[in-house]
Amino acid sequence: MESLGRFDHVIVGAGSAGCVLANRLSADPAVRVALIEAGETDWYPWIHIPIGYFYTINNPRTDWCYTAEPDANLAGRGIKYPRGRVLGGSSSINAMVYIRGQAADFDGWAAMGNRGWSWSEVLPYFKRSEDHHRGASAAHGSGGELRVEGLRAGWEVLDAFCDAAVQCGIPRSDDFNTGDNEGVGYFEVTQKRGVRMSTARAFLKPARQRPNLTVFTRTQVLRVAFEGRRATGLVVRRGGQDLRIEAAREVILSGGTIGSAQVLQLSGVGDAQALQRLGIPSVQHLPGVGANLQDHIAARTMLRVKDTVTLNQQASSLWGKALMGLDYALRRRGPLTIPPALVNAFVRSDPSQPTPDLQFVCYPITYDKLGDPPHAFPGFTAGVCMLHPESRGSVRLKSPDPLAAPAIQLNFLDTERDCRTVVKGLRMLREVCQAPAMQRFAPEEFLPGHQVQGDDELLDGIRKMAGTIFHPVGTCRMGQDDQAVVDERLRVHGVQGLRVVDASIMPRIISGNTNATAIMIGEKGADMIREDARR
Repeated sequence: MESLGRFDHVIVGAGSAGCVLANRLSADPAVRVALIEAGETDWYPWIHIPIGYFYTINNPRTDWCYTAEPDANLAGRGIKYPRGRVLGGSSSINAMVYIRGQAADFDGWAAMGNRGWSWSEVLPYFKRSEDHHRGASAAHGSGGELRVEGLRAGWEVLDAFCDAAVQCGIPRSDDFNTGDNEGVGYFEVTQKRGVRMSTARAFLKPARQRPNLTVFTRTQVLRVAFEGRRATGLVVRRGGQDLRIEAAREVILSGGTIGSAQVLQLSGVGDAQALQRLGIPSVQHLPGVGANLQDHIAARTMLRVKDTVTLNQQASSLWGKALMGLDYALRRRGPLTIPPALVNAFVRSDPSQPTPDLQFVCYPITYDKLGDPPHAFPGFTAGVCMLHPESRGSVRLKSPDPLAAPAIQLNFLDTERDCRTVVKGLRMLREVCQAPAMQRFAPEEFLPGHQVQGDDELLDGIRKMAGTIFHPVGTCRMGQDDQAVVDERLRVHGVQGLRVVDASIMPRIISGNTNATAIMIGEKGADMIREDARR
């Protein structure tokens, strides 16, 4: 089999962590680094215009276009499950929201036996990447590759929602990233002057000038190659031909929570009996590969309002679209710069909760599903996300074909506690939407509808319309027990020369949007790889 070359480090996946790794590892000119990406370069213009997620999600040029398995807990629905398939990975198609989670999340990882992952130990890695618009502080970095800015558009109904949340006892917050994220305010986003700051733009673009970094696009990884229990490289498919890429030091999987679990199983690392049933020889029995899938389920409510302008009207006419386009072209401001949600609140479902366990979001548009046109009347959407789900899903191979999508089983709402929490969260969100600060807009709920009141009715409605906000983690979780996949230095248990460095290593999902933490994992993983190489 022909070889594409021999490199010190071979990175699978040019996503949120992979681009960081490519930058940091190739900073040493004596080290040869290869970065492998199944998708294309990030030339597509809608990647860079922030509201372009309407055109990049469910688009095969930028998205794997997965669909989760039909789920009885979601009224038998199999929901679409976007994952980035392009340079920048999901950071090229995501909401651009910069949220780190709570200090307690990372202290909890450390308390589970994962040394080096407490809040005080990961904070320097968050700050290393960051170029915060307010400058350096105890909580934020300045001068890093990843620009973090405030929003560049606003609507009065969103300001009123913030006031209503305060009236309901939720404190105001102007910074959700200090380790205590409780409160209500506006998101900050990974943008620079109104343009998306993906990890491809932030980290990979400057690193590609280095002669010791080689980036392979349109290159599908088929499996990790092993000699005994040592990873020695990859078998890939490029231009219709199967080829080898050799790794002198390490193979690093950064394919994300779906991709890394899939590649490990295709390579014989996973549950031995399940792999043997598919005709895949077992290299290392690790039953936790593909297990422990966690995600944030979200239920939304939509409301019609009066006497105000929302994005519904602005996006429903040619004149409105022209004005939005002109505003963006001339000032890089306005609706074309917005993430899917603008207002954010972290709240406790009960005062006994040690930290917030619910997230509210609000945005000035209503539509039936992503890709559908907005409704003709003014309206806004408010959603509630459960931050600490008990339910666990999985990512398992359906066949030994590397080009076949795996089975993604979400198992949302699989415990009584999860059901109670999401219903309680929707009730709390309704209280905010009907608080005095909102009354001048005469809000009228039409999804699920004010007539839906009982707990069982609400839960049934949630099962029929709830989805995910696309934060999958955990399928290659870090730990020391028999269900763990990697150790605290992200080395795959039982084999040599193989690590996983991406969101899949999270033992428990963080309390908020996951992209910033995936970038931090890339930063910390790069330091570990360099340190171990010197030993």
